Amino acid sequence: MLLARFNEGNLIEAGCDEAGRGCLAGAVFAAAVILPANFQNEILTDSKKLTEKKRDALRIIIQKEAIAWSVGQVSPQEIDEINILNASILAMHRALDQL
Repeated sequence: MLLARFNEGNLIEAGCDEAGRGCLAGAVFAAAVILPANFQNEILTDSKKLTEKKRDALRIIIQKEAIAWSVGQVSPQEIDEINILNASILAMHRALDQL
């Protein structure tokens, strides 16, 4: 499900989401993307409902069409220090800061 546009003005909007939060071990990652206002793709829906094949196809499309995209990462050591919730938020900040 796509979210409604929050701003119709001249500000740039970025989408951001994390992955790996449910893992017992390993890093947590977040991706951020700025897509053109007119971007549309019929298979772009909830990533958790997509097959791996469709996710891989979308990744290529998004990387090609995006105005900007990035990935932020928080290491397992950092997760141990700040907890998984704060690590997820930090990963999103790192991804957004790279745009």
